[in-house]
Amino acid sequence: MRVRFAPSPTGALHIGGARTALFNWLLARGAGDGAELVLRIEDTDRERSTPENVEQIFEALGWLGLDWDGEPVFQSSRAERHAEVVEQLLAGGHAYRSNAGPEAVKQFKQANANRGFRGSDESTGAVRLRVPDQGSTTVVDVVRGETSFENALQDDLVIARADGSPLYHLAVVVDDHDAGITHVVRGADHYSNTPKHVLIQQAMGAGTPVFAHLPLLHGPDGKKLSKRHGAASVQELRDRGYLAEAVRNYLALLGWGFDEETTFFTTDELQRHFSLEHVSKSPAVFDEQKLRWMNGRYVRELGLDDLTGRLEARTGQAGLRDAVAITQEKISTLDEFWPLARAFFEEPVPDAAAQEKFLAPESGAAALAV
Repeated sequence: MRVRFAPSPTGALHIGGARTALFNWLLARGAGDGAELVLRIEDTDRERSTPENVEQIFEALGWLGLDWDGEPVFQSSRAERHAEVVEQLLAGGHAYRSNAGPEAVKQFKQANANRGFRGSDESTGAVRLRVPDQGSTTVVDVVRGETSFENALQDDLVIARADGSPLYHLAVVVDDHDAGITHVVRGADHYSNTPKHVLIQQAMGAGTPVFAHLPLLHGPDGKKLSKRHGAASVQELRDRGYLAEAVRNYLALLGWGFDEETTFFTTDELQRHFSLEHVSKSPAVFDEQKLRWMNGRYVRELGLDDLTGRLEARTGQAGLRDAVAITQEKISTLDEFWPLARAFFEEPVPDAAAQEKFLAPESGAAALAV
C-alpha cells in the first residue's frame, strides 16, 4: 500500500485537511511493513503558495505526531514531467489544442468530434483532453460505492494552459501514477473531479488507484464547517490548549467508527482498527465542545509530572507542580490552568476604591458602632 497526503500551501492546515492526513497515516501505519505515506506539497498556485505556509503544514503534522516516508515532494518541481505527459497525450490524439471557450467545446462534442470540430488544425491555445463522446466513465469508491458518469455530459477538460504549464487535474494524476499511489484517500469535495482523473488515467494508459472520498465536515448547525464554528486550523487548536493526542482521537471519529460504544482510542488502537470500510459517507459533525470534553478526559488522565511539564513549558513558569495538583481536575484545556493558578504566584493588586470605601476613618467608626 502507498498512500499520499497532498495539501496546498495556501494557508494553515485546516481541520478537514488534518483529518485527511490522519486517515492516510492510519492506513499506512496500520497496514504493516512496506506501506508508505507520501507527503506531496501541491504548490502550483504561484500567488498563494509560500514557504511560510509550507512550514505551517510541517509544523501542524509534527504537532499531531503524523510522520511521512521519504522527503516531501513539491509538485512545482515536476513541471518538466507534466509537460512531457501533455506532449504524449497530444501526440497520441488523446488531447488537442484549442482557443475555444467552454460553450464552444460543448458544441464541438455535439457536432461530432470525428469531423475535426475540436481544434485539430490549431497549433496554439490551451490543451484539452479529448473525452469520448459515447459511453460512460465509472468510478468505484470504497466509501460511496460505484457511480457511472455519462461521457457526453463531460466537457473536454483543460489539462494545460496555452503556455504549456499543466493544470491541477493533470498534475495530480501524473504525480499519483509516478509515485505508485495505490489508494487515493481525500475529501468528498474532490469526488466530482474523480471521473476527470479516471479519464486522464485511461488516456495515459495508467492504472486506476483505489478511491475513498471522506465525508464532508459540518458544524453543529449542519452547515459546512467554517471559522464561525470555532477553531479552523490545527494551530488554533494547539494555541487554545488542546492536547495533540486528544485532537488525534477526536479527528479519527469524524466519519469513522470502530463500534457504537468505543470513543477513546490509543494511537496503537487506532492504527490496528482503522479501515476505510468503516468510513461513513454522511457528513461528520465537528463540535468543539465535544472536543473540549474529550480533551478534559485526556488532561485528567495525564500523570502529574507530565502535565506539569507541559504547563511549565506553555506558561514559562517553573515550580507549578503543587498548583497543577490542585487544578488538574478542574481544567479541560491547558489554557484554563493559568487563570485558576495565577493567584498562587502573583501578588494581589490593591483595589484603591475598596480601600477608600472600607478603610476610611468614618467607615471604621461606623463598623465599631455596630
